[in-house]
Amino acid sequence: MAKYAESWEAWGHRKIWAIARADGWDVGSQSSVKRAMARRDLLQPLAYQTERRQLARDRREAFVDPPLRRNRVWQFDFSEFETSAEGTWQLGGTVDYWAKTALGCRISATKTASDMIAALEAAIGHAEALIGGPLPDDCVDPATGETNPLIVVTDNGAAMRSVAVAAWFQKRPWLKHVRTRHKAPQTNGVIERWFESLKYERLYRHDIDGADDLASHVETFLHGYNRIRPHENINWQRPHDRYLTTPEPSNPTTPETEQES
Repeated sequence: MAKYAESWEAWGHRKIWAIARADGWDVGSQSSVKRAMARRDLLQPLAYQTERRQLARDRREAFVDPPLRRNRVWQFDFSEFETSAEGTWQLGGTVDYWAKTALGCRISATKTASDMIAALEAAIGHAEALIGGPLPDDCVDPATGETNPLIVVTDNGAAMRSVAVAAWFQKRPWLKHVRTRHKAPQTNGVIERWFESLKYERLYRHDIDGADDLASHVETFLHGYNRIRPHENINWQRPHDRYLTTPEPSNPTTPETEQES
């Protein structure tokens, strides 16, 4: 049952029971399957359908009207990298969607809820250092005085669906967590393309033996990516310069069609 639930993570226990039976397994009753999944914390939350509808509304809010300035939409994800001497490490990266500014890439041995929270807190600290003030203040609409929550987009990994991450966001009303559709990682394409740039332009070109060496290479890449290399799809601006500039609302592009240079 755990194997089926991992393969079909959007399904409840009744559908898992049905596909197991269709595949020829003698799995007993639906309640037996439910108990087996409950023991492994694989059941959907009680308000699962309500949550699905709310996530769909939040995705439309994030992507139908593209952001026209910094700190409206961030994208976060994990990506792994294997070093030559110290095994595989997790990279927890955050990118501002509009400016394409990489706001940090934390290195950890795991990709748990605590790792995700630590990476986001580091990104918030970096953003506040850049803008010279509290990030919640930058989410306030100067015309209305209302807070427009900064939307943090992630996929549906275990950390992203955890109670700890939900509680962390709940304590910060100026942030909103939106998860992509199941099996639709392209919705989080900016951070995915950033990881590709990091690996192919830097990490794969060097023999990296461990975490300290990896961190040094990541930091070097962050500096070049944000402050030196112009990017075609932000009109050949540097992400750092664009992040510090309030843009004109012209020629918006959508997350589904935008391509990172």
